[in-house]
Formats: sequence, C-alpha cells, structure tokens
Amino acid sequence: MANAPTSAAMFTPNSAQTARLTDSLDGTCISNWYEDLGDQEDQEAREGIEGIEGTQDDQDKHVKQDEARPEINLLAHHAIKHPVRPANTTTIPIFYSSAQWTADGTTILTSSSDYTISSFVLPADLLHPNPAGRTLHPQATTKLPEPSQTLAPAPFFSLGESTSQTFLVGSRDHPLHLYHAFPPDLNSSGPLAQYKLIRHETEQYITPASLIWPSPGTHFICGSPNRLDYFDVSRHGSDGPVLTVPTIPSKRHIAKGHGVGIKGTVSALAVSPTDSQGGSLVAAGTRTRWMGLYDLHRADGAVANWQISQPDLPGPAGIASGQGIVQVVWSPCGRYLVINERRASGLLVYDIRGSGKLLAVLTGRLANTQQKLTCDVFQSQDPYHAGGFEVWSGAQDGSVLVWEDVGFKAAEHDPSWAWNAHSSPVCSTILHPSGSVAATCSGGWEHPKDEEQSGAGIRGLHQAQTYKVMEESSLKLWSLHNTNADSDEPI
Repeated sequence: MANAPTSAAMFTPNSAQTARLTDSLDGTCISNWYEDLGDQEDQEAREGIEGIEGTQDDQDKHVKQDEARPEINLLAHHAIKHPVRPANTTTIPIFYSSAQWTADGTTILTSSSDYTISSFVLPADLLHPNPAGRTLHPQATTKLPEPSQTLAPAPFFSLGESTSQTFLVGSRDHPLHLYHAFPPDLNSSGPLAQYKLIRHETEQYITPASLIWPSPGTHFICGSPNRLDYFDVSRHGSDGPVLTVPTIPSKRHIAKGHGVGIKGTVSALAVSPTDSQGGSLVAAGTRTRWMGLYDLHRADGAVANWQISQPDLPGPAGIASGQGIVQVVWSPCGRYLVINERRASGLLVYDIRGSGKLLAVLTGRLANTQQKLTCDVFQSQDPYHAGGFEVWSGAQDGSVLVWEDVGFKAAEHDPSWAWNAHSSPVCSTILHPSGSVAATCSGGWEHPKDEEQSGAGIRGLHQAQTYKVMEESSLKLWSLHNTNADSDEPI
C-alpha cells in the first residue's frame, strides 16, 4: 500500500471514529442469481416519476424468471428526511447524488445536493441477523464551498491509518481540494491541501468535470474541456499539473473537430487494470460522445479515439442513444470497456483489447433523465464463464438491474435479474470488494411536465418553480443469499 501524502495539517480522528470496523466483509462473488422486479404496489409507487414510458410488464420481459433467484435482504439504511416547509419558503430539499466505496471497503462516501460529503462507516456486525434492521448515521460530514461534480477517495484509504483517510474534490471557482474524511470537529474541516488548475491566459479556475485517483495514489488525473491534467499528489500549493494533455491539437487549429483528438468536456475517466508490463490505459469520455484512450506514461497523445455513432448500435434507432458520456468502467480483466451515457436505456460494451469494436448493448434500463445513473462491475466466478463479468446499474424507476456473463454475448443483452430497491432514481449502485454486499443510493429531481426544458439539467435547481425534488432519497445496504445453498451465509 502506498503511503498517504504527508501534511502538517493532517488530522487524527477521535477514538470513537477510529474504533470501527477494520476487517473486510465476508463473502465471495455474486453470480447466477435471479430476482423478480416486484409487485404491483411497487409499480404504483413509481407512477409519479416523470418521463418514464412503458409498464411493469414492459420491463419484466427483459428479466429472466427462475426459481433459483437470490434472497435479497436490506441490512441497513439512511434516509434524508425532508422537514415540513412553510408555503412561502424557498429552501431547497436535499437529496443524494452519488456514493462510492473506499478502497478498504469499510466506508461509503456520499455527495448530496447541498454540497456536502458524508462518511458512513459500516458497523462491524453488519452481516449479523437483525430483523429490525439497522439505521446508518454519517460519522463525519464535509461542507464544500461550491458545487462539485467530482469526488475521488484515496486509493490507499484504510480505516486503521488516519493519514490515509482522505478524498479529493473539484469545486467550481476553486482549486482542487484534499480533505480528511473524519475531521475532528467542524472548525477544522477545511482542506488539507489544494492543487491549482487554471487557464493561464486569464488565470481563471478550471472546474474539473471528471476526476480519478488511481493506485498507488502518487498521482491523480482530472478532465475538463478539451484537456487532461496529471497531478503529483505531493506537489500541492502553487504548483499546477505536472502534465497537461490537450485532447484536441488547438482551439484554433484547422483540424479541430475533424477527426483529430476528442473535442468536448472530458466528463468520465477510468484507468484500466495494469497489464503484464505494468502499464495501463486511461479511458476518457466526453459530453459530445467521443472516446479516447491515453497512455500517459508512454505517449503525449491519444492511443485511439472514436465517436459513438448511432448506425453502429444494434436494435431500433434510439434504443441506446444517449446525450453524453457520464461514466466509463473497465472490466476486471481489462479487456472490455463499459460506456454509460445520460438518457440512455442501454450500456455500451466495447471489446478494447480484442476486436476494438462495439460488442454488446446492455438493454432494459429506464433512464429518461438528465441525472447520472452510475453502474459498477464485478468479476464472474462461474467456472463455465471464466473471463465474463457482471454489470450492476440502477434505473430511473428505483430498480437495480444485473447483467451476467457480459463479454460472452454480442448485440443486445437483456438483464439477468433485477429488484426494486427505491422509489426514486438510483443514482449509484456499488459492489463491496468482497462481492457479498451491494450499496444503492437514491434521490433526484424532476421538472414539472409543463415546464420541461431540454438540457436544463441540474442548473434548474437554482431556478424557482422549475423543478421538484423527489420525496425518497436514501442510502441502503443489501445482502444477497443463494436460496439453494445449504448455508445462510452470503455468497
């Protein structure tokens, strides 16, 4: 494990914060399980979600029905409670927008619409039976100065080592900030370090649209309009990035937008697993539906780039068409790349190290929303499908869908099973590194139908009478049991 960046400002959490779970959860993989979407009452609870087309039967046809489906149990949850507001108040209700596991699997970091990062430490007895259920509470919260689209926990995060418990964020009109996940008190919750990302011509701060902090943790990468920036974690303060890679030759170059580089805001980043020579590729996706692969250690330009084109997608026109890339995820083996777009009912799977072409579209997800609905991947342990993997994603109607054996099926790939997790859009679905626990995070907003404006996005939250925050916003932890197994332990 790499050492955390040293700083005189590093804080040590109090004893109540350090006396927590330090061992990873029990369990192995999650595979070959099937689950019904739910009963009619769950469907009725979702009827108010704007923009959803189709019925429960329409989605059921994509889901396998099997007697050997998993038993899914709610382990713990935390819900945002909306206070009763006077009719003349302008207070905006709060909702969650994302969730991430830390590297050691002991903590979940959530971001919410009030510019707050919350740290939830999992209870040590999480997998012990508790019919009444458990209520989660954040052990710490950090208030950001401005809205942030990016959050990256330290890849060496360990609950047993205080100096490792950090995360990076990029806020509007500010440098990138390094925070401690468990500040000892609210008065000392300021950033531990800062990293300047500015446009030298105007000295204006550049707001990162994507951020990744890969192992071993000595450097991090952020994406912004037409550029990638590579930072050394130890060089904070007045220093900027150690390397800047333009994704197009020049803003004034005649070749701009004509097949040279990837034009647009880099809104998604992912680093592939290392190969046998210790190298890795950085996948970068843009809001203009361009993809680029970069080797920042061996080249100063793109190794490959392509644009997602509708004629290349299988099925009826528009079935998987999106409005900009919001997430890219490498398969555990590093061969395949999953591309997640805004307002896309299908997730795209590319065979990067094989044919280099689109392999499959994971269909069946309801995603007619401007919100990010992020997914996660997990290596399949089925001996008959070695090399395949699973993709987990939440949907706009509150369900979570699972596609199994990804990498072995071409063209359209229907969900293997699903379950109803929430009554509002599932913004994040994340798997514990052990595979025995899944976490889902929900919350969102919608425009009134008579005020729907294409592309308004989250900016509508700052305009009166143009949005409605949904009632349910929560973080939930789930265990999954194989009902055919002799043991009641999670698989």
